[in-house]
Amino acid sequence: FCRVDPYGFERPEDFDYASYEAFFSRYLVVLTRRAIKWSKLLKGNNSIQKSLKVKRYIRKGIPNEHRALIWMIVSGAQANMEQNPGYYQRLLEGEKNDKLLEAIKTDMNRTFPDNVKFRKTADPCLQHALYNVLVAYGHHNKAVGYCQGMNFIAGYLILITKNEEESFWLLDALIGRILPDYYSPAMLGLKTDQEVLGELVKMKVPAVAELMESHGVMWTLVVSRWFICLFIDILPVETVLRIWDCLFYEGSKIIFRVALTLIKQNQAFILEATNFPDICDKFKQITKGTFVTECHSFMQKIFTDPGSLSMATINKLRETCREKLLSQG
Repeated sequence: FCRVDPYGFERPEDFDYASYEAFFSRYLVVLTRRAIKWSKLLKGNNSIQKSLKVKRYIRKGIPNEHRALIWMIVSGAQANMEQNPGYYQRLLEGEKNDKLLEAIKTDMNRTFPDNVKFRKTADPCLQHALYNVLVAYGHHNKAVGYCQGMNFIAGYLILITKNEEESFWLLDALIGRILPDYYSPAMLGLKTDQEVLGELVKMKVPAVAELMESHGVMWTLVVSRWFICLFIDILPVETVLRIWDCLFYEGSKIIFRVALTLIKQNQAFILEATNFPDICDKFKQITKGTFVTECHSFMQKIFTDPGSLSMATINKLRETCREKLLSQG
């Protein structure tokens, strides 16, 4: 058995190889079938138009060999990159903000210590690419600069695209368009979306909302990392990539679908909690095990389990939650 997964992550001591093997042998069949369908769809040209068919294909998973390309196209990153030739290079060559460089350097060794490709000893060591992408982004978007969490997102993008410039434009798509205001210094968008999740849980899994309230557990305590890291280091790699497939195409409501599915599926388990630390522990537990490892069935669940979830509903909730936060601030 391989101690390191295909993406360079070392598997934990207690990794369940048997159930993973069982899952992966089934999933491989799905991947092979999807790869054939995608090749037919792309027919050798590197463009696709958004359509219901493409949306359906993306929900069923993008094969790894096409993943970077499809993410680039559907997120708008490809178009931006083509409209700004040489821009990334110019950012790297331009004037630098020393405080920003310091902040990024500090986080380099903390980024994926369990990934062999990010080790100083690796050749090539992906820390260099990561540093460049974050430095370029911090100078491109001065309002955001650099916030913790961005290193993990950029690191994942580099693992998939194997390309600095593409990673930069995908990071820009995520932070600039797909996630509303998650990484600004005040993190208002992030705080808002955690409150929105709380409201959605009240509507869709009321018993869990009552439990949280009765023990005074704030949502930010149990889900902030889900939002900040987009499930990196929370869910298994294959599952995270499948979530990101949909995130790049359908936008931030995917995060709510995933969160609601985790909570709804594990409602009985969460409700066993009788105190504050217990609740926090349950939320750590629900992101492990076969339910989340079986990424193909998990992704089907996120589109059925939470029921209807329109962008209009989310935007309305965002408005009221944001106002509430601002009035408290």
